[in-house]
Amino acid sequence: MFAGRKLVIATKHKKEAVIAPIIEQSLSVKCFVPKNFDTDLLGTFSGEVERKQNPLETVKQKCLQAMEYSNCDLGIASEGSFGPHPSLFFTNADDEFLIFIDKKNNLEIVVREVNLETNFNAITVSNENEMLDFAKKVGFPSHALILRKSEKETTHLVKGIKDEKKLKNEFQKLLEKFGSVYVETDMRAMNNPTRMKVIQKASEKLNNKIASCCPKCNTPGFGITEAKKGLPCSLCGAPTNSTLSFIYKCIKCSFQKEDLYPNNKETEDPMYCNYCNP
Repeated sequence: MFAGRKLVIATKHKKEAVIAPIIEQSLSVKCFVPKNFDTDLLGTFSGEVERKQNPLETVKQKCLQAMEYSNCDLGIASEGSFGPHPSLFFTNADDEFLIFIDKKNNLEIVVREVNLETNFNAITVSNENEMLDFAKKVGFPSHALILRKSEKETTHLVKGIKDEKKLKNEFQKLLEKFGSVYVETDMRAMNNPTRMKVIQKASEKLNNKIASCCPKCNTPGFGITEAKKGLPCSLCGAPTNSTLSFIYKCIKCSFQKEDLYPNNKETEDPMYCNYCNP
């Protein structure tokens, strides 16, 4: 279905470094990056361009635009967001969406990777020592920094700083002018090895989903669409909030399959039961 075809990776931030090796080996495609294709037009982490749509809509738009721009019917794009973990609210997470689109075969396959491995952080400082302490904490210089006047300011902005001399010089310029400086992590993939590793994990997940075919029609992308709660308590038998089964659904023929006890246990500990341990 895919062998020998060209596949465009919609990026200007060198994500192809981790996406292409996985996809090329598995699908026997030839990956390429479109020249002069500006993904920043759909939004930037540093705020110069506001992302107008949610991450899922944005990643689809990014992929389709790159495919049209390069006249290619096969494409992959990714879109990341950073902030509080969706369930662990007091810790930050990297939330990555990857999409695979095949116009020739009318396929659209999406995966999501929510990962706690991120250095996403920011601080307002008024002296160099505070700034350097923060830089060390977030992995500088292997992880780049951004300096600006204040959190929402986009006119006085220095991005992609990986050199300590430049960091100090730019910091002093802003400090002398404004009295304090907002320092933040640069979350663009080519400047953030930690994020690049999460994108690699998401790429592996996408590759596995493409390789999973529907038992009925053999269409790629047969994956989990729902996790059903209700694993019974081992003491009282009442349903708990733990996962009872995964529902797999075909993206083309709508064939469904239920996989019971995906976590290899048929009952849950009473400590997680709302009746036994209210």
